[in-house]
Amino acid sequence: MAYYYRLGKISPKRHTQFRQPDGSLYKEELVSSKGFSGIYSNLYHQYNPNEVKSIGKAIPYSWKPAKEHGLQQTHLKTSGVEVTGEDYLSARRILMMNSDVMMGICTPKKRKMDFFFKNADGDELIYVHDGEGVLYSQFGKLSVKKGDYIMIPRTTIYRFEFKEEGPLRLLVIESHGPIETVKRYRNEVGQLLEHSPYCERDIRPPEELEVESEKGDYLVYIKKKGMLYPYSYEHSPLDIVGWDGYLYPYALSIFDFEPITGRIHQPPPVHQTFQAWGFVICSFVPRLFDYHPLAIPAPYNHSNIDSDEVLYYAEGEFMSRKGIDRGSFTIHMGGLPHGPHPGTVEKSIGAKSTEEYAVMLDTFKSLEITTDALEFVDDNYPMSWTE
Repeated sequence: MAYYYRLGKISPKRHTQFRQPDGSLYKEELVSSKGFSGIYSNLYHQYNPNEVKSIGKAIPYSWKPAKEHGLQQTHLKTSGVEVTGEDYLSARRILMMNSDVMMGICTPKKRKMDFFFKNADGDELIYVHDGEGVLYSQFGKLSVKKGDYIMIPRTTIYRFEFKEEGPLRLLVIESHGPIETVKRYRNEVGQLLEHSPYCERDIRPPEELEVESEKGDYLVYIKKKGMLYPYSYEHSPLDIVGWDGYLYPYALSIFDFEPITGRIHQPPPVHQTFQAWGFVICSFVPRLFDYHPLAIPAPYNHSNIDSDEVLYYAEGEFMSRKGIDRGSFTIHMGGLPHGPHPGTVEKSIGAKSTEEYAVMLDTFKSLEITTDALEFVDDNYPMSWTE
C-alpha cells in the first residue's frame, strides 16, 4: 500500500504495555508481509486471536484446468449468468487460472455472509461490476459500490454485506503474490507521481472500526492449498480496538482512473492500474481517441509472444469486437495473433471518443480455462475474424 493509515486506539509505542479498561492487556498482533521485510500493520485485540473453539473437517475448494480446450482464441459468454451459487464461497466460479493468478465470477444468492472468510493463499482483487454494500474486516468498515476495485491482502478476515435490491455481479481475481500500485507511477518513498492516472485521494481505506466485543460462535473459513478449513471461535475477529500501518484493504473506483491518451493509438500499458507477480491489471475507461490527422482509433493486430490477454467487458460499446456483451470475457492466448474484427478498423476512423469500460488481465505465463468455463465457451469465436 502507498501510505500510512490508522484507526481507533493504539499504544503510544508499539510492542509495549497497552491495557484495557479492566487492567488486562490488549493482545497485539503484527500482520506482516515478506517475513518482516514488507509492508505491515499492528492490530490490538480485546481477545487472544489464537484462541480456537473447534476446527471442522476440511472441504475441497479448487478448480481443474480444461486441458482439452487447447490453443484457441476464446470468448466466454457469461453475460446472461445470474446466480452462480448459494453464498459468497460456493458462488465463486474460477474460469481461468495459472500458477500466478485465478480469475472468475461471483454472484451469490445470499447477499449477506453469515461467516467470515480468510484467504491464506493469496491477495484478492474484487471488481464490483454491479452492486453496493459493505466490506467488514478486522481493519474496519469499507463501503463499496459499482465500479470499485477492492484490494484485500492475504489473511484479511472479512465478510460482505450487499444490498438486497438491484443486480449483483462480482469479478474475482486471486493472486499468488502481492497486488500493488504500479511501480513506475511511484517515487522513491512510494508516493504516487503527478503523472499517475490515479493518486492517494482516489484510494479509499476503511472508514471506521466495527468493534464486536460480544462472545458467541463465529465461523471463519480459511482457504489454503485448495481446501477450506472451518475454524470456530468464541469471539469475533472484529474485536480490534485500533490498528496502524501500511497493510489493509482498500477500494479504488474505475471511475476515478484518468486515461492517458496520445496522437496515435496507445498500447495497453498506459491503462495499467495494478501490478503483481506474473501479471498486470489494466482499466479501459471513457477517453478521447487519438488526434493525429491520419489516426486509426481501433487497435492494431498484435501477437502475444510472452503473455495471455484477458478482457472483461463491463460497460459500453466495444468498437473492435463483434458479438461481445456486457459481462463477456475474451482470452487471446500467446502464440496467436489477435486484433480488430473485420470492418471495425475502417469504421473506427473519424471516431472522437469511446465510452467503454473494461478490466484487462495480462499474464506472463499461459492461462488455462477451467472445466467450470466450458459451458460458457463461444464455439464460433476462433473463426470470427474470417470475413
